[in-house]
Amino acid sequence: MFKQLLTLMRGRTYEAQEAFSYHHALPILAQQVRDAARGVEAARRAVAVAMAQNRIEAENAERLSKRIADLETRAIAALEKDRNDLAAEAASSIARLETELQNARQVQSEFATGIERLRQAVRQSEMRLAALRRGERLAVARERTRKLTADVPGEDLSTLADAEATLARLEQRQRQSELTAEALASLEADSDPSALVERLAAAGCGRPLVTSADEVLERLRSRMNTSH
Repeated sequence: MFKQLLTLMRGRTYEAQEAFSYHHALPILAQQVRDAARGVEAARRAVAVAMAQNRIEAENAERLSKRIADLETRAIAALEKDRNDLAAEAASSIARLETELQNARQVQSEFATGIERLRQAVRQSEMRLAALRRGERLAVARERTRKLTADVPGEDLSTLADAEATLARLEQRQRQSELTAEALASLEADSDPSALVERLAAAGCGRPLVTSADEVLERLRSRMNTSH
């Protein structure tokens, strides 16, 4: 019996934990996404630091190469002048610098390989983070929709349908009123003699009611020719 009670308590505890996780899933998810975003940003900064260090190693290798080339030129000049002592010192320095250069290039190669792996890992993490954020937005939208559906009673939902029908009738009446006003304006224009005269003049029947700019220019040219 005691064993069964323990099992029951463990079952109830599990159910409570599951219920807690479900009811607080969105805040938990939001915090997890924020934590993941901080992790991705930290990884991105780490890659940037590694790239900067790799650049420093490359510049160091370039400086060593230039020093070696300069010493080799000077050592050859010393040999040509039979200054074997100076040539020997130059050769010793060249050997030491070549060892440093080899180490620098090895470090640079290791940096380059590690940086590429890190960049791929960051890109994958960024893609996963973007998918998480899209999923979070979708989950929030679904939860809001679920709450809206659960919180709105059936009568309120039917009220939504009634409101939509009322709006449709109102829009139909407004459209009918607009069309009626347009028809009345057309009828008034047909019965108005002034409007009829304007339509006839616009069709080229009789003298135009409005003087055009071309007519004014023609009149001015005629006056100018007459004055000359």
